[in-house]
Amino acid sequence: MKDLLKVSGLQLGYGRAAVVKGIDLTVPEGSVVCLIGANGAGKTTTMRGLSGLLKTTAGSIHFDGVDITNAPAHRIARLGIRQVPEGRQVFAEMSIEENLRLGGLQAPGPEEFRNRREKVLARFPRLQERLAQQAGLLSGGEQQMLALGRALMGAPQLLLLDEPSMGLAPLFVEEIFRIVTDLKREGVTILLVEQNAQAALEIADYAYVLEGGRITMQGPGAEIAENPQVIAAYLGGH
Repeated sequence: MKDLLKVSGLQLGYGRAAVVKGIDLTVPEGSVVCLIGANGAGKTTTMRGLSGLLKTTAGSIHFDGVDITNAPAHRIARLGIRQVPEGRQVFAEMSIEENLRLGGLQAPGPEEFRNRREKVLARFPRLQERLAQQAGLLSGGEQQMLALGRALMGAPQLLLLDEPSMGLAPLFVEEIFRIVTDLKREGVTILLVEQNAQAALEIADYAYVLEGGRITMQGPGAEIAENPQVIAAYLGGH
């Protein structure tokens, strides 16, 4: 199994503030890798760096053997990395259909676009029922489904999921993790940032713990889930 994403010595920050302080991580093709940590640990900053929304201050990012360090976001998206950002960030004034069309802009032709659209709508029947509705009128859970559907319209080789369950009702959290499990089964490669550490570790093949901008622990998801420090800090243990 080859490493689809390889990050070495990555440093990221805002102005003079260093947030991510030299991390190494790999995401093997076809796997789900999760990144857990407290608020402010640098998880979202890492995702922004990987998708080209934030310039690196040191280190390198290789995707499928190509050096994409500080490549523009549109080039990274074209290569096959799609991000579902924290807070969903759907285009609120646009319809569900229009949001999905934007996600599929780089499809190689109308037939491929139609195939992707059919797959997405089969996966998210709630969206199918209200294609003409403004995205801003959807519930938080429905917006998360739309954000995920929009990313899948790009047929990503690597899906970056940033806090997909944040702020959602328990039923929607369950639904989102069911979808992520389905995607894993279908062989989609996923890097998952998630505060619901328990749910994330249950489906992750491998996990990294990020604290204060540094990786402090890593290992198979099941192994990390049983670590006493992780249980105490992230899994509600005492």
